[in-house]
Amino acid sequence: MVILVTGGTGYIGSHTVVELQKKGFEVIIADNLSNSSIDVVDNIAEITGTRPIFVKVDLSEPEPTKDLFNRYSDLKAVVHFAAYKAVGESVMQPLKYYRNNLGSLINILEEMETHGIRDMVFSSSCTVYGQPEKLPVTEEAPIKKALSPYGNTKQIAEEIISDVSKIASLQAILLRYFNPTGAHESALIGELPLGIPNNLMPYITQTAIGKREFLRVFGNNYNTPDGTAIRDYIHVVDIAQAHVIAIERMLDGKNKQKVEAFNLGTGIGYSVLDVIKSFERSTNEKLKYKFLERRPGDVEKVWADTELANRELGWKAQRGLDEMTLSAWNWEKRLAERMIDKK
Repeated sequence: MVILVTGGTGYIGSHTVVELQKKGFEVIIADNLSNSSIDVVDNIAEITGTRPIFVKVDLSEPEPTKDLFNRYSDLKAVVHFAAYKAVGESVMQPLKYYRNNLGSLINILEEMETHGIRDMVFSSSCTVYGQPEKLPVTEEAPIKKALSPYGNTKQIAEEIISDVSKIASLQAILLRYFNPTGAHESALIGELPLGIPNNLMPYITQTAIGKREFLRVFGNNYNTPDGTAIRDYIHVVDIAQAHVIAIERMLDGKNKQKVEAFNLGTGIGYSVLDVIKSFERSTNEKLKYKFLERRPGDVEKVWADTELANRELGWKAQRGLDEMTLSAWNWEKRLAERMIDKK
C-alpha cells in the first residue's frame, strides 16, 4: 500500500508519515520545502527505521505534478497537506494563498482521476466555520464567510472536492482540525516555521529559549474569561493517527458517504493565557509576554464537538495540554542542541 503525502516534511505531514509507516504503509513525500527542511526525512527514518521516498516538487505547477504521478503509478491514496497556512500572511498576500492552495489541489485531483486513484484525506481546518454562533462546533455548523483568505481556501477546497466527487471516482475524508501543537515524543520532529512563527506554541518555545525577546499576545479584550482568544489545542500525534484511521476507513470501504467531514480536537477550549500557564507549569520556565492589538482574521473563540469522529472513526484525542506544551519544549531544546553541534 503506497500512500502519497503532500507537504510530508511539514509539521503535521511529518508526524502523519511516521504513523503511516508504523502501520506498514509505504510513503512517498512530495514537498517543495518552502516551509520545512529536508532534514525531516532523515529524522523520520531515525524514528521508524524506514526512510520514506522524497520528491521535491511544486504541486501548484501542473507539469511537475503530472510527472510525479506518472513516476509513481502504484499509489493507493493521497493525504494532502501541501498548502500555505498562516492566517495573518494570507490577509496580506491573498493571491499567494489562492494560487498555491487551490492550484495544487486542482492539479492533484486531475492526476488522481487520470491514474485511477480514488481516495484522498484532505487537511482542512476549523477556520471553515469562521466565528461560530454556537459552541462547541459540530460538523453540521453552517460554513460562514471566512475571516481570512487562508480560511477561504479551505472552504473552497472542500467545495471543489465535493463537486468533483459527484462526477468522478473520488472519495474523500475532510479532517477539520482545530489547533495542532506539541511534537513527537522522540523530539526528532516538531513544528519548525521559517521566520517569525504565526502559531502560538512555537512562538512560546522560541521566546523561552531566547530566540524572541518576548511573546506577542494578540488581544486581551476578547469576550472570554481572561480576555485572550480561546482555541481547541490538540496534540499533533493525535491528529496524525486520525489521518491513518481515515485512510484505512476508505481503503476498507467503511466510509458511509463519498465525502465525509470530521472535527479533530479535544473538545476543550483553552485561552492563550491557559497555554502560557501550562507551559510554565510543565517546563518550570517563566515566559515574558506583552499584549498587542488583535490580529486581523483571528477568531475570538472556538472549540470542537468531536462526538462524530469519536463514534465513526473510533478516534479520540489522548494527550492533554501539559503534554503538548512539554513535548513542544523538548523539541525546541533539541533544535538548540543541534545548532550547537553544527557549530
